[in-house]
Amino acid sequence: MKATDMPALTVNGQPVAFAMDPATPLLWALRDAANLTGTKYGCGVGDCGACMVLVDGEALRACQLTLAEAQGRVVITIEGLSRDGTHPVQRALVAEQAIQCGFCTPGIAIAAAALLARNADPGEDEIKAAIPNLCRCGVYPRLVRAVTRAARESRGAAPAPSVPG
Repeated sequence: MKATDMPALTVNGQPVAFAMDPATPLLWALRDAANLTGTKYGCGVGDCGACMVLVDGEALRACQLTLAEAQGRVVITIEGLSRDGTHPVQRALVAEQAIQCGFCTPGIAIAAAALLARNADPGEDEIKAAIPNLCRCGVYPRLVRAVTRAARESRGAAPAPSVPG
């Protein structure tokens, strides 16, 4: 494959050209070629959201997007959101104990970050609609609190105290 034939995009601020079939799902290019394993394979059909990444600021399922479709676009994975866990969503997920096994967490954090980028003060219904991710551990009530907390922090307001449970 010639360099000019390789799908090229920007991943976490770095230009990347993948020496892979353009029909390859973005998920596998990120995990296998770029070694960005925070993006998880869950269902492979776009239902669970474990593979969620930001593409040009929009939360999309990487298992449903090919390298050809990602060509020229800007992709942010959980590693690009914050490697050290300092993004407001990541801090809020921890503070509200909205993480159990952690498998779905990267996709949830990406979906929440996309929501807060377009709406700094979402209500509960907006949060539930914007984060369609499946979590087998059932952290949904804590998740709503965490996104609300992250929104407050992002706006510069003091977060509400954590509520047990």
